[in-house]
Amino acid sequence: MALLRSIATVGGWTMASRVLGFVRDAMMAAVLGAGPAAEAFVVAFRLPNLFRRLFAEGALNAALVPIYAKRMEREGRDSAVRFGGEAAVLLILVMLALTVLAMAFMPVVILVLAPGFADDEATFALAVALSTVTFPYLTFMALSALLSGMLNTAGRFGAAAAAPMLLNVVLIAAMLLSLSGYFPMIPAEFLAWGVFVAGIAQFGLVAWDCKRAGILFHLPRPRIGSDIRLLLRRMGPGVLSAGVSQINMVVSTILASLLPAGAIAHLYYADRVAQLPLGVIGVAISVALLPLLSRQLSAGDDAGARDSLNRSLEIGMLFTLPAAAALIAMPLPIVDVLFRRGAFEAGDAFATAEVVAAMAVGLPPVVLVKVLSPAFFARGDTRTPLYIAALSMALNLALAFALMRVLGAAGIALAASLAAWANAAAMGWILGRRGHLPLDGRFRRRVPRLILASALMALALFGALILIPDFTALNLALRIGGLAAVVTLGGILFFALAQVLGGADLREVRGMLRRKRN
Repeated sequence: MALLRSIATVGGWTMASRVLGFVRDAMMAAVLGAGPAAEAFVVAFRLPNLFRRLFAEGALNAALVPIYAKRMEREGRDSAVRFGGEAAVLLILVMLALTVLAMAFMPVVILVLAPGFADDEATFALAVALSTVTFPYLTFMALSALLSGMLNTAGRFGAAAAAPMLLNVVLIAAMLLSLSGYFPMIPAEFLAWGVFVAGIAQFGLVAWDCKRAGILFHLPRPRIGSDIRLLLRRMGPGVLSAGVSQINMVVSTILASLLPAGAIAHLYYADRVAQLPLGVIGVAISVALLPLLSRQLSAGDDAGARDSLNRSLEIGMLFTLPAAAALIAMPLPIVDVLFRRGAFEAGDAFATAEVVAAMAVGLPPVVLVKVLSPAFFARGDTRTPLYIAALSMALNLALAFALMRVLGAAGIALAASLAAWANAAAMGWILGRRGHLPLDGRFRRRVPRLILASALMALALFGALILIPDFTALNLALRIGGLAAVVTLGGILFFALAQVLGGADLREVRGMLRRKRN
């Protein structure tokens, strides 16, 4: 129940952030469309976001949380907080050096990230200018990730999970300012400065919560002790193993820049749709599971760790399978309602919907990877996921080259999905061989029944849309109402089927909510 409550806390705040994110992206689609300014900002925003997810959230959390939890478990809070301060000093120095280096060579970085921009001087120059503004966001987010890892290990998930909401709030405010006409900047420039301001705001929120929890450290003099050396050794392979999906997205951006104009934006908006279930389910489970597994293994509770992993996998599939099925069954109505307005036209909606369906194929394995990765990281093993990720990336690149020639941007997305399945399968097989993933009877019974319930729900959703003639021709109010009705009925149908077929026990969720209220 403690694990479920932690997942619910992170997932709830993430859901609120994703809803605001959709408001933000709908405004971006209306203001920027899928043209050159949109593509320049997407590249500028993706650059610090990539480093944030690789270094700050991915590799740092994978390496830091197990060491921090071990210090907390065996030496007490003060020792753990001192280690956090030592890690923060090192992190500040590294991030500042990386930021200065990236800003000095930004034109080269943009050429690597989006080589297709080389033929469009205006778009290239705008991407360079915007990236110079957004990149310092990385330093603030790296520190925020470190403080969030400390808070999560202490069982405090709220502030760290709520912090991403501030990014959406600030970017929405930036677009409203751009529409006012009082400032001599284009909307993409407002958004870039909004990213910078949001980084400061997010860091301030988690630092405030650390102070409330009594774990906000004072920065010591730089020193490299034994635990810091261990942190560095684990972070190296963790950069790739914890961020393979992000690296695959960068590969996708590079390849999409070689396709006709609009492909990068279509991939971006499709990714925003896919990130809702990934963030609410996959990230929430991963964030809650890593500190729990680390504490259980440090205390020698192997049975508890195995049970936590089984239940996390079960929860992940309970919500991911129907989400993936729904996105495959009805991608166009979702994209149409969320984004088709202003400069984002019907053709963009059709192209983005194709990418959404291809990405949905990969939702279950991406969530599985996020759940299985902590089983390696909590044991201090960041190398094995690295090797698996390297093979997955090679497979993704080969498939993307082949499929993009036939399916365009949707082929790039489908390649990433197929590579994610290979990644998850390899992780599960290795953990099973080591005895770290003995799937219990409850998991083996429930998951096939969840698959059946999801398939039946998808058929029902597809049938319901056939009954709505020419959905995209309806006015916006009817489209929103129709989509809301279909999604609501689909959700009710899935959970009813899951309960009847024995794939889930909804009484457990009610019990969790009652305990949370009490």
